[in-house]
Amino acid sequence: MVAATCAGIVDLVLTVFELILLARIIASWLNADPHSQIIQFLYRITEPVLAPIRRMLPPTGAMDFSPLVAFLIIFVLRVVLSQLIYSVF
Repeated sequence: MVAATCAGIVDLVLTVFELILLARIIASWLNADPHSQIIQFLYRITEPVLAPIRRMLPPTGAMDFSPLVAFLIIFVLRVVLSQLIYSVF
């Protein structure tokens, strides 16, 4: 019971972050107003995750692959953390 609750919370947090990251990607495609409070919120939440990934990736010109890497990391985190939670509880 406790493991399912903890796993559910972890999954919810990761899902919310994925949705915020997806919203940032869509906003960048639509050339949204960078002065908008919503856009600034999306960048403030996602940039601490994307900036270190961006620094580790080789330069690719106009394409930013850091969101794709972030989605892969979230996928791995979801699997590893859920198995870790179920093994502890």
